[in-house]
Amino acid sequence: MKTPLASIRDCFEGVIPSIIATLDADGLPNVSYLSQVYLVDDEHVALSNQFFSKTAANVAATGRAHVLLVSGRTGEQFALDVEHRASLTEGAVFAKMSAQLTAISSQHGVGEAMVLRSAELYRVNECRAIPGPPPADMPAPPAQDRLALAAKVAAAIAAQSDAELMIDAAIHGLESLFGFANAMLLMLDDDGGRLTTLASCGYAHRGAGSEVLLGDGAIGIAAASGQAVRLSDMSRGRRMAAAVRATSTLDAERLIALPGLDEPQSQLAAPMVSRGKVQGVLFAESSERFWFGPEDEEALMLIGGQLAASLRLAELEARDAEAAAARSEPARAGGDIRVKYFAHDDSLFLDDSYLIKGVPGRLLFHFLTVFAQTGRRDFTNREIRLEASLRLPGLKDNLETRLILLRRRLEEKGAPIRLARPGRGQIRLELDGVPRLESAPSAT
Repeated sequence: MKTPLASIRDCFEGVIPSIIATLDADGLPNVSYLSQVYLVDDEHVALSNQFFSKTAANVAATGRAHVLLVSGRTGEQFALDVEHRASLTEGAVFAKMSAQLTAISSQHGVGEAMVLRSAELYRVNECRAIPGPPPADMPAPPAQDRLALAAKVAAAIAAQSDAELMIDAAIHGLESLFGFANAMLLMLDDDGGRLTTLASCGYAHRGAGSEVLLGDGAIGIAAASGQAVRLSDMSRGRRMAAAVRATSTLDAERLIALPGLDEPQSQLAAPMVSRGKVQGVLFAESSERFWFGPEDEEALMLIGGQLAASLRLAELEARDAEAAAARSEPARAGGDIRVKYFAHDDSLFLDDSYLIKGVPGRLLFHFLTVFAQTGRRDFTNREIRLEASLRLPGLKDNLETRLILLRRRLEEKGAPIRLARPGRGQIRLELDGVPRLESAPSAT
């Protein structure tokens, strides 16, 4: 092997389609384009098999193929002489290729037309460079030890005992240490059907409460598959946020805009996995092509795993915290605060302006209802979990992250209602007026 496979990683990004050439039993050649060539290790690659029946028949007859790779960064070309080893329909390699192919399909708007049938594993007998013009020069992110940086961010997360500070530590680390100018953190909702933005950096608005449906764009695919998704050149694709809005079934009146670059060229979405379950997604994007590499992908997976585990532990600790004595304070001066609540989706409007829906909306309306009836402003996590009318989903209520989302959404809207935290496991309702509550069983 004249050229090490590890030295041509840019060729495996799928930016420029690869070409596979095969011969049938009679020596008749066939040439096809490949959607994906995946680097397995120093001696093996896996090729995507979707609908190339002639190629598959030729390989079955001869066991050999010739693959042409092109670097999307430099334009350099490399030829691989490969020998078939196995057809994979499950396992880590298949899962990774399937998620990446789904993301590419979503990017180009072809839906399920590129579903992966199998990952064809080949041994590379030879890899050689094809002579050509000098390689193009393309900006690249600063070379740094991504593992060391990931360890620093993970340590910063682990040093916190408060869930909100953990989230801030993760976003701050991506921005200050990794240099990711545009990033966000989304958590998977209790029903598992969508992700909700909790924190972001680098955007004109923070987008707390904005949503991505499971399976939509790089973020939704990372959550649905449990695999990191990295797109290196989106110049021919659709803007992810626009694609999410176009395919969303959400009521436009209740839609919070998802933060996003107008013309992203690179995106990286890494699932936050704890105990085998996806809890959320860390996402970063750039206006530069090839801005994220394999090392960034591995680093975000490590950070996401630490964050998911830490948030889970914080949730359990908050659940066990002792209830504190309720305290009250007089309402701040202000006029009426009109609050309208729709029971069918737990959406809540303040002065005819949409605020939030789902569990956070249900929680806030509960706090306001108790205040209107009793004047009480202080609540505890424990009593909230025991309140049957809130219909929290048992042990997986993710109450802490829902309260963080609600607090941040109220802050972002500059609402006359705020939630303070006088102590662990405690919530205090602060008001700049008198809430006037209206409950509707369905949207009008």
